[in-house]
Amino acid sequence: MKRLFLFLLLVFGLGLSAGAHAAEKVTVFAAASMKDVVEEAARQFKADHGGDVTASFAASSVLAKQVEAGAPASIFISADEDWMNYLQERKLVSVSSRRIIAGNALVIATKAGGAGTAADLLNAGRFAMGDPSNVPAGKYGKAALEKLGLWDQVEKNAVFTENVRVALQYVSRGEVNAAIVYASDLAAAPDLQEAFRFPASSHQLILYPAALVGEGSAEAKALLDFLSSDVGQAIIRAKGFVPAAEAGS
Repeated sequence: MKRLFLFLLLVFGLGLSAGAHAAEKVTVFAAASMKDVVEEAARQFKADHGGDVTASFAASSVLAKQVEAGAPASIFISADEDWMNYLQERKLVSVSSRRIIAGNALVIATKAGGAGTAADLLNAGRFAMGDPSNVPAGKYGKAALEKLGLWDQVEKNAVFTENVRVALQYVSRGEVNAAIVYASDLAAAPDLQEAFRFPASSHQLILYPAALVGEGSAEAKALLDFLSSDVGQAIIRAKGFVPAAEAGS
């Protein structure tokens, strides 16, 4: 009887351990502009490593506040360094794990046939852009327009959105004439084109920092390393981003 009890205890204990391991998953909180990268990386990571990955996409500001409120994120990927700094100052991310995984460029997207200077495109009617008060793409866009001396002219035409993907949807639906978005976002909008690219000198470098939330599980560390690997960086390039080594950080 004693041997049977020990055997059952061992089997039960192993079952619990296996179940706990199977339940372990990585939850990525990523800027909306990183949606295609994270989804493809998650697919390849699962195929190569067998790990389950779930993801939540929104503006970096929204996600950072959710992490601050205790949301169960494993990795945070921000569209700028400010919101990563926000979490780092609150000791919510692992400083040693923090790294730049990608860069980007800022463009004006329109439907086919749109062309001209930034002034031409943005003075022609309403245009969409991320809210400059909290969306990184909006902050970069406003800074670029101020640098070019256009903000005071075109601000009245701006429709502020919660992230870049919504700005693109407005153009696709014909609700606005153009949108200020990241170059990478056009890869997910085949019906739109790049009508103008802002000079890199008109705004700060567009960098995407990533870090573990808390100390991070082994699976989360593996996924973060995967994003920095040659395979992960190839995904980043294929989705229209600039690989970390070329981002100028």
